Amino acid sequence: MTLVLEAVRLSRRFGGVRAVSDVSLALHRGTLHAVIGPNGAGKSTLVNLLSGELAPDAGSILVDGIDVTGWANWRLARAGIGRSFQRTNVMAGMTVLENVRLAAQAVLVPGRRLLRPAAREAAPLRAARAALLRVGLEEVADLVAATLSHGQQRLLEIALALAVQPRVLLLDEPLAGMGAEESERLAALLRDLARDHAVLLIEHDMDVVFSVADSVTVMVDGRVLERGAPDWIRDSVAVRDAYLGHDV
Repeated sequence: MTLVLEAVRLSRRFGGVRAVSDVSLALHRGTLHAVIGPNGAGKSTLVNLLSGELAPDAGSILVDGIDVTGWANWRLARAGIGRSFQRTNVMAGMTVLENVRLAAQAVLVPGRRLLRPAAREAAPLRAARAALLRVGLEEVADLVAATLSHGQQRLLEIALALAVQPRVLLLDEPLAGMGAEESERLAALLRDLARDHAVLLIEHDMDVVFSVADSVTVMVDGRVLERGAPDWIRDSVAVRDAYLGHDV
């Protein structure tokens, strides 16, 4: 397995609250690493650190062995880091294709050509159509994003992340608000994406986590409580006491 992204002893404080404290993890191509834990555990803050939305107070982030700590989110996107957000973050008045093409254009078009008409740039359009095909939204490409179902909008979020042609996908609760049938389809997509990406998944649906994850990190109060294979995590007394309960 190829190590793509490594976080080494990351910490981030907000005032007197240490949201992330001394957290390390490694993401490898071809694997899905889930991060679970109760609300307030620091999971989304960790994703924000890895994607460049926030800078760590301590620790380092490496991509392909290169220290990218403190890089801005746009620069990390160009380095191969794609992410989705916990809350739907699409441009509701634009078509599905326009949403994804714009995401691709931000990374695939050099800054000196951004003033050219978008229609003259073929690469973003190809990347957008490929991303929509991957998530199963190619048939609704010309619909306005606001008309999509909640589940389709969550898939559109993933397409936006795929449009930048990433090697790492950071997915923050992509199943939030989905019904059982939609969750099952998205779980299949996650397994497919993990074949050729390094995937980090934040998720509260434990059935999905244990069915798709190759490894799991459990966070509590900003720290790593446990890390290991899904069966190990499921059977951990410490994890059951802190998060899963004893009925899982």
